[in-house]
Amino acid sequence: MINFAALGNDLYTGKRSIDFVGRYKRWYALSGIFIVVAALGLVINGLNLSLEFRGGSEFRVSSVSNLDNYEQRAKDAVTSVAATAAPEVTTVGGSTVRVQTEKLANNEIRDVQASLAKAFETTTAKTSASFVGPSWGASVSQKALQALAVFLALVAAVMAIYFRTWKMAVAGLAALLHDLFITVGIYALAGFEVSPATMIGFLTILGYSLYDTVVVFDKVRENTNEARGNGRMSYAQAANLAVNQTLVRSINTTVVALLPIAAILVIGFLFLGPGTLLDLALALFVGIAVGAYSSIFIATPLLVHMREHEPEMVELTKKAERYQQRHGGKVLASDAAPVDHGVDDTAVDELESASVGGSASSSGTHAPTAVRETHKYAQTGPRNQPKRPPKSRR
Repeated sequence: MINFAALGNDLYTGKRSIDFVGRYKRWYALSGIFIVVAALGLVINGLNLSLEFRGGSEFRVSSVSNLDNYEQRAKDAVTSVAATAAPEVTTVGGSTVRVQTEKLANNEIRDVQASLAKAFETTTAKTSASFVGPSWGASVSQKALQALAVFLALVAAVMAIYFRTWKMAVAGLAALLHDLFITVGIYALAGFEVSPATMIGFLTILGYSLYDTVVVFDKVRENTNEARGNGRMSYAQAANLAVNQTLVRSINTTVVALLPIAAILVIGFLFLGPGTLLDLALALFVGIAVGAYSSIFIATPLLVHMREHEPEMVELTKKAERYQQRHGGKVLASDAAPVDHGVDDTAVDELESASVGGSASSSGTHAPTAVRETHKYAQTGPRNQPKRPPKSRR
């Protein structure tokens, strides 16, 4: 049995490490498959827009005691009196049948109400009818797109200011758009109905996606600042360590968020039927799951690719390689900590570089060893240097 506490501790300390950054090709390929499948869903199936977006008439038959074969009974009742395409029939709660059709004339609406009441053995008083125009759904879509544009602009500005680099903002937004596109594609592929509540869910998952990404990026910044100070890790290694250190936390947070949403989905599908609660929960479940994936596998590798060729990061990589050659090549979390009263590895690296090419002493002392001894005395000062033997008196 896996000891998750020990695993999390090993990942945090660097005793164990998963190479998220180095294996970026497989993560990109996996995301590419998800994106292609989502695009096919949008192209082939399209979005199943609810009545609020496409417009039409809706009928609800309440207090139905017999739901056997309710779909076919409702369709036959509608098509027998109105010239319309096959209606969409669902249940709401445990005893209400909802029927959605194209826009019908007033006389057709009355005929459909009477036909549905007869089919389900109830009265017309328990069969309601309503009409929803497509302009309302169009207005909701327009406002949602405006909110999305404002949200992305504000997020990009805040991230760029907080992390002091626009590349982190770009990487975070790329992961966010990745999550949004895949979520919408899954809706299209599965034929889930897109309602105004779904639009709210789409906007809500953006916050969850960014939450995990910002947590990882903050740890990347912390590790990178320490790596710059001691020269022990490259930028890619500091970023990969950050993902490992926050991995268990991201998984725990995601699972805790998904469990209550999953409970709502089960209750909604089994007992409540289609409705605002189910639409919102479905969007949140898919979006949070995809957002956790992108924060771990997409955002950080993309950030590393954008920054690893910067002159400062190239120089940091060279320093880290020299340090790791002297210390077995393994990267630990302690390498992301400040140097504590020890040897200044950056200074040693500079002295070692200057000593390359025959700068060893004539006595045959190895250059790095000689440099380290010289640097030790430079750090300790004249008080701690060995005293010269006293001159002999004649």
